[in-house]
Amino acid sequence: MMNLIKTEWLKMRSYRAFWWMTLVVALSYPGINWVFYAVYQDILGGKGTASQLVKMLGNPFTFPEIWHTASYFSSIFIFIPVIAVVMFISNEFTYKTHRQNIIDGWSRNQFMFSKLIDVLFISLLVTLMYMVISLVIGYINIDDKSGNIMDKSRYIFLFFLQTFSQLSIAFLIAFLTKKAFLALGIFFFYYIVELIGSAIMRNYQLDKLAEFLPLEISDMVVPVPTFLGTVRQQESPGWYDSMLAAVTPHVIYTLVLTTLVWALCFWINKKRDL
Repeated sequence: MMNLIKTEWLKMRSYRAFWWMTLVVALSYPGINWVFYAVYQDILGGKGTASQLVKMLGNPFTFPEIWHTASYFSSIFIFIPVIAVVMFISNEFTYKTHRQNIIDGWSRNQFMFSKLIDVLFISLLVTLMYMVISLVIGYINIDDKSGNIMDKSRYIFLFFLQTFSQLSIAFLIAFLTKKAFLALGIFFFYYIVELIGSAIMRNYQLDKLAEFLPLEISDMVVPVPTFLGTVRQQESPGWYDSMLAAVTPHVIYTLVLTTLVWALCFWINKKRDL
């Protein structure tokens, strides 16, 4: 196992796109959260009805709520680590390094485990950045009304699970196509189609069916932040409560789906010609 980790790290270390991805994530994740934080501050500083409502709902950017708020907004930029995952696996086929690994004595399963390590590592890196952002914004806004800092830290795991699941789906597409631009095109095209399809299904009261679309399954483990959910619940009583109740079953669905994705990858790799 350590040999696999060391080999994959050597590949990452010399891969310029990996460092660019890390830099972009390091800028975009705090950026998106800071944009919404600035909007919140503008509304809070106003004198209208919106300002009064925001004050009643409480600060979503302090502890412990920041864990939930930042996980939701950070998930918007999932497409950045997706690019890195797709490029990693595509390069294996472009430069024939997958074949060289087998020649050097790796088994087919060891090669797949090395790719699993890649996706896990990128997911952990993204989650670490989300944690740093949450801590920084949370401490900036901490006050006497702030609750236990770690009360909602479960969103760290939920964010990681969502990220890992969606990166695994991107990996499967890249593993099947072997071409980076084709895989990215398919992933983003499907991403848009699912967003539109999900909205249409919900418009026709097919919410339960929409929840089982591949990306939507993991999206459901990180529901909208409390302050947004509370506003929506005033229009649709019970809506946000049902979203929160769906988290636990969707954690299970996400784990099952992700396991199936990787089982399929291992099976394809076993049957595929080098």
